[in-house]
Amino acid sequence: MIRSSRIILLFLVLCSLNCQGSPPTSNAIESMTKEATEEGLVSITSDARPPLTNVSISPVLQPKESIPPQFTYILRNRQGKVCARVSLGVEYVVRENKKKYYFNINPSLTRATGYCGVSESLLSLDFDGGNLQFVFKKEGSFSYVNTIKGHLKPAPPCKNCKNKTYIGVMDHEKLFKATNGLSFKCNTETTLILADFFRVKLVPLQIQAFDLNNGAFGKEVECWADYNRRMIPIILGAVAAAVCLIAILTYLLVRERRGQGYEQL
Repeated sequence: MIRSSRIILLFLVLCSLNCQGSPPTSNAIESMTKEATEEGLVSITSDARPPLTNVSISPVLQPKESIPPQFTYILRNRQGKVCARVSLGVEYVVRENKKKYYFNINPSLTRATGYCGVSESLLSLDFDGGNLQFVFKKEGSFSYVNTIKGHLKPAPPCKNCKNKTYIGVMDHEKLFKATNGLSFKCNTETTLILADFFRVKLVPLQIQAFDLNNGAFGKEVECWADYNRRMIPIILGAVAAAVCLIAILTYLLVRERRGQGYEQL
């Protein structure tokens, strides 16, 4: 009887070991990692900041405009290489009941997500109650933002106002175009009309996807607005200097002719 019990106990132990199976081998782990990498999905990081909480905070619209806080958002692939970098401040502008309301994205409550691709990448700035998405395209020797989508679901701006979700998109565009390896920069306010009642302001802006050297911005491509702001004072100064020079030369010429006339008399 005792011998039979021992045999049964040994049989149960062997069954238990077979059912548990062996842990995955290193080859299996590498295979799973490779499959995940080929999908292009990434997890994201920006500069150090407090972790997001699980408390849902609805965006609160403000009646007055203010300067949005600037922050640098970074998107990395699974190998840790930076594939997109954006430095900006974001302000949403909505129109409701013929009034304008404003909401600034808070970097400490925002996370960057998306994916990295060879010719297309997506960077999404996500926060409770909305997001802002940039779709980057690489075409030949240039890269640009092809699509910008905005989504905002704020708390009602007034007691009698209803809950409303604002959604807008700019698609099939070639925004912030730059040669590969260079970044696009604009210190002047950039306003994008996502819908008739929904706009987004980016102040200031520096953006680049693909071909980032050591994760840093490449040489800057200046936007036309900044170029005009820088060149117009120079042009006006040159025109003013030319007018003064012409006036001086005219005065000297007239004076010289008058002197010659007096000598003849």
